[in-house]
Amino acid sequence: MESAYPARIVCLTEETTEVLYRLGAGDRVVGVSGYTVRPPEARLKPRVSAYIQANIEKILALRPDLVLAFSDLQADIVRELIRKGVWVMTFNQRSIDEIYGMVRILGGMIGMDPQAQALIEELAEGVERVREKGESLLRRPRVFFEEWPDPLISGIRWVSELVEVAGGSDIFPELRGRQDGAGRIVGLEEVARREPEVIIGSWCGRKVRFDTIRNRPGWDRIPAVRRGKIYEIKSALILQPGPAALTDGLAKLHEIIAEASLG
Repeated sequence: MESAYPARIVCLTEETTEVLYRLGAGDRVVGVSGYTVRPPEARLKPRVSAYIQANIEKILALRPDLVLAFSDLQADIVRELIRKGVWVMTFNQRSIDEIYGMVRILGGMIGMDPQAQALIEELAEGVERVREKGESLLRRPRVFFEEWPDPLISGIRWVSELVEVAGGSDIFPELRGRQDGAGRIVGLEEVARREPEVIIGSWCGRKVRFDTIRNRPGWDRIPAVRRGKIYEIKSALILQPGPAALTDGLAKLHEIIAEASLG
C-alpha cells in the first residue's frame, strides 16, 4: 500500500460504494457490484461481481489495496481474494446502529473520520425526524414485510426496525434477530393469523407480483388484501444496509404506513 490509506477500493456491494461517495472518496472506488445503482456515477466504474459471485481476475487486474465485502454470503469470494494476498474487510451490519458503525469504521479505514461522523449525524437526524412523524400517527398499522415469496421470508433486522421508526408494527418482531433468511421463513397461515393491515413486498431484485400475494390460500381474509393495501419497495432502496435504506427506503416506508394508518 503506497499511501497511508487505501486509494484503490473495490466494493462488492452497493452500500459501501454509496458511503465512499458520500464521504467524498468516490475517486478511490475502482470496481463495483453489478447491482450498484447509487450513486448513478458509480455505474461507470468497472463491474466486478454479482452478489455471491465475483470475477476474481478482473478484481486483481484493478490492483485494489482494499476490497469491501458484506456478510457470510460472500465468504467464498473473500476466501479466494485473501489467498491471492488482497486486503479484504467484510462488514456484517444488520441493524440501524450497526449501519452507523459501518460508516464509522469505513471512515476510519480511509482516513476520513470527521466526514464519517458528519454523515452518521446527518443520517441519524433524518431517521429521528421520521420517527417523530411515525409517533404522531393516530395508530400503528400492523405490517408484514415480505423479503422473498417462496419460501416466504419476513424482513431482516434493519427493515423491521425501520418499519417501527416509520410508524408501523412489524408482525414478526421476534424474527428480526435472525441473520439468515432460513431463520425468517414464515407460514402462510401464520401471516394470515396475525392479520397484517399492510403488506410490503421487496423481492431481492425481482418485481413483486401482487396477484401472487392476493391469491395465496386463506389470504383473502387478511385486512391488507381485502383493502388493497399491498405495496412494493424496490430492493435497492431498502434491502442494502446503508444510507439508501435510512433515507429513501425509510421515506417510502413512512409514506406507505402513514397512508394506511388513515383507514
